[in-house]
Amino acid sequence: MAKITFIDPKGERRTVEAPEGWSVMEAAVKNAIPGIDADCGGACACATCHVYVDPAWAAKLPPKEEMEETILDFAQDVTKASRLSCQLKVTAVLDGLVVTTPKNQH
Repeated sequence: MAKITFIDPKGERRTVEAPEGWSVMEAAVKNAIPGIDADCGGACACATCHVYVDPAWAAKLPPKEEMEETILDFAQDVTKASRLSCQLKVTAVLDGLVVTTPKNQH
């Protein structure tokens, strides 16, 4: 199990546990994290699971694939730290991951 901390735009922190193999989006949805709608169910087709990855964790994540880059074009307020949480697989390396949900989610 890995612990993932979600920070909402107001600064409220919620830490959840997720088994390896889940996506960060699944961990959010199964723990009712506000701001992660996941309308497409993790198919990398909607950007409603957009998060900002804490800079300390960026190097531990796999690079964005072309599809993720394309879908992020439809998200609001995209930054260098933007990722689709459906594309981030939970592994032991990500234990302690910190992400922030955007103020304006699509």
